[in-house]
This record gives sequence, structure tokens and C-alpha cells, in this order.
Amino acid sequence: QVQLVESGGGLVQAGGSLRLSCAVSGRTFSRYFMGWFRQAPGKEREFVAATNWNGGNTYYADSVKGRFTISRDNAKNTMDLQMNSLKPEDTAVYYCAAQRGYSGSYSDRARYDLWGQGTQVTVSS
Repeated sequence: QVQLVESGGGLVQAGGSLRLSCAVSGRTFSRYFMGWFRQAPGKEREFVAATNWNGGNTYYADSVKGRFTISRDNAKNTMDLQMNSLKPEDTAVYYCAAQRGYSGSYSDRARYDLWGQGTQVTVSS
């Protein structure tokens, strides 16, 4: 059974940085299309960033472009999200997610097959 486990969340002041990690169990990580989503209280879960199987193609929501960087290490079965210049509106629970095979959509959460439990990121003003 494949599991996704996020870590690295916490409390940070506006303008600060955090690095989230997602550890994926199993032997097929390199085949997965991976993404990060977030959900703020009272809001729908929204796309943040995604990467193809080898990190060669990356995708970002407009709201985080230029501030966040997604990366993956297939040798370690991990995916990271480096978040810089954090804003209070970045406050949310962040989830990593996987598509077993690329569905053709990187931002549609319904296309992702596997999800982690989430990690809280709180940015104070």
C-alpha cells in the first residue's frame, strides 16, 4: 500500500521561508506525477505546484509562481516544496498528491489518486 507523508509545516512570519517534504512509500515513485495542493479554512482545496516524473516539467499556480519551487528526488522517493517570501494568505493545510500516470491535468485535484494527510503552514503578519 502506497503512503504519502508530509512534513516540514509550521509557523513562520511573513517574508520567511519553509520547506515541505513528502515521503512516498513503495517502488513506483518515479512513475508518479506529483503535486502539492493546499486548503485554507472555509475554502476549497487548490492547486499549488506539480512536477512530472523526473522533475523536468514543473507547474505552478499564479499565486505562488516565483516564490515556491517544487522538486523531487526519485532515488529517495521524496518531493519537496521550497516556499519563500511567505504571505499570510499562504496559510493552509498543504497536501502532497500523486497520479499513478499523468492524466493530462496537473491542477485538477480529482485526477490525483493518492493523498497525504496534510501539514499545517501558518504565516503570521
